[in-house]
Amino acid sequence: MESIKGQTIVNVREMTEEEREREFWDYGTIVLELNDGSIIYPSRDIEGNGPGELFGFNPEVGSTFFVRV
Repeated sequence: MESIKGQTIVNVREMTEEEREREFWDYGTIVLELNDGSIIYPSRDIEGNGPGELFGFNPEVGSTFFVRV
């Protein structure tokens, strides 16, 4: 976790086919690209058994949202 502390998100995109194949997933998910070249993507569990959805909460409007590209 410390390795991404202070990094900024520079792009939000769909997972590429190469990234999906590397994870052995049938379909992709959202990818957050960081300014140091790292990527972050949601998984359904800690074992990486499949992709997941990225949800958030906006306190200014008091509602949840999901990230879609």
